[in-house]
Amino acid sequence: MARHLITSALPYINGIKHLGNMVGSMLPADVYSRYLRQRGHDVLYICATDEHGTPAELAAKEQGLPVAEFCAQAHDAQKAVYDGFQLAFDYFGRSSSPENREITQHFARKLHENGFIEERAIRQVYSPADGRFLPDRYVEGTCPHCGYDKARGDQCENCTRVLDPTDLINPRSAISGSTDLEVRETKHLFLLQSKLENEVREWVARHDRDWPQLASSIAHKWLTEGLHDRAITRDLDWGVPVPADTWPELAAEGKVFYVWFDAPIEYIGATKEWADQDPDNRDWQSWWYDADETVRYTEFMAKDNVPFHTVMFPATELGVREPWKKVDYVKAFNWLTYYGGKFSTSQKRGVFTDQALDILPADYWRYFLIANAPESDDSSFTWEHFTATVNKDLADTLGNFVNRVLSFSKKRFGEEVPAGGEPGEAEARLGTEIARLLGEYEEHMEALQFRKAAAALRALWSAGNSYLEEKAPWLQIKTDKDAAALTLRTAMNLIHLYAVVSEPLIPSTAKAMREAFSLADDTATWVTAEEAKALASVPAGTPFTVPPVLFAKLTDEDLATYKERFGGEEG
Repeated sequence: MARHLITSALPYINGIKHLGNMVGSMLPADVYSRYLRQRGHDVLYICATDEHGTPAELAAKEQGLPVAEFCAQAHDAQKAVYDGFQLAFDYFGRSSSPENREITQHFARKLHENGFIEERAIRQVYSPADGRFLPDRYVEGTCPHCGYDKARGDQCENCTRVLDPTDLINPRSAISGSTDLEVRETKHLFLLQSKLENEVREWVARHDRDWPQLASSIAHKWLTEGLHDRAITRDLDWGVPVPADTWPELAAEGKVFYVWFDAPIEYIGATKEWADQDPDNRDWQSWWYDADETVRYTEFMAKDNVPFHTVMFPATELGVREPWKKVDYVKAFNWLTYYGGKFSTSQKRGVFTDQALDILPADYWRYFLIANAPESDDSSFTWEHFTATVNKDLADTLGNFVNRVLSFSKKRFGEEVPAGGEPGEAEARLGTEIARLLGEYEEHMEALQFRKAAAALRALWSAGNSYLEEKAPWLQIKTDKDAAALTLRTAMNLIHLYAVVSEPLIPSTAKAMREAFSLADDTATWVTAEEAKALASVPAGTPFTVPPVLFAKLTDEDLATYKERFGGEEG
């Protein structure tokens, strides 16, 4: 089987993420990883918190904590939420790790040796009151375009215009509030992307037929506009330091690498963190170094991260002139909106992942988000849509089927799977249909088409309900007990099949369905077409139990409560 390296965009350290962030990277990566593992592939799913940059320092300042302590606490808080969502990372690291520092500095030295990093003098805002140069987000002021008085030096959150700190009207220090600011000359390192543009263009062109249109079009847009040389250092206290053996003057000034330079390298750094935990049995270089023929690398991210992963990071890897693994497939997502408006971490607009888990178990959210993943275009979260999906798909179609079958069989036949007669024409038709739908589900999962995969899974569940309605064991038992037993045995085999193939989307529920049957040797990781047709993995005489209700239906009162708490108006 193939070796699959999977990464999802690194969640930034300053705060718990919202549902849009979850569905735009980590959750689909987890679903895909789980599916590949079940199919027997060797999978390594790597992620980490992105901990450097001005927002981390500012957030730490707001909480009155040293930035290292703030990041350590925030990492643990985020990891707890992701554990709650049952994201099965092989490793969830930290971009502030020694491993990432080591590899980032190695990349910088190699780029310098190869003529792709240059030291340049630039003019930058300096605050005498703070005794330091102020990176973009350390400068606040009034936006010259819309008049918003809390615009940052990199972007106005109100009108979304990209800014430079020197563009702001009445600028002030975000540290001290001082308006006594100057513009002074200082030196920074620049990545000479212009010298690598042709190589990046050729590399992107080789993936045109493979990548989804969203990822490819964004990469080409950046290339059409031309790659500009980019400053890759900042004046910050927190970050990967510029190595003194290569740039002694800048190192003495305390320069650190720009977060967007070291963050993608953390994919490699986190893999080394993973390997360093068990060096005798884990080889991080086999996944990243000279691994083009042995590893398939898939990245998951929202569209705002695509330029950095399809252009800037590949430029970095190409410029190093070493055989580092580059991405094979970029799965990009559009936005999940909240009633048509943007989720906003800073404005606390929408549902955040910790809040979601406070309301309902993870499987409710996992299924809804994947079934409505913003793949071809933006999709909107509304409480009305969420409630309807939970009730129709999870409670009525899957949960009710499981409960009806097991409860009725226990009542009429006891706590073992009944025998009944031999399968007939209805069971043969059902097996053929289940095998066909399973094939569709596999096809969509292989193609990373998550909405279609969820629809195919829902169709598998619906097929069981249609069979149950056709056979009507509650009527059969009045005239033909063996026929009713056959129907229930077949339905129980469907439940076991659902448990196996639903695991990527709803792992807790899948576990509960599987554990309902006391099978002596239940080691199946997937279901073949032949097994789907036979529906015989749970033989007569197998003890079973009726699990608690899998999915509770949401009421009008629930809907009103959610809307009152989180809001529910068109944005």
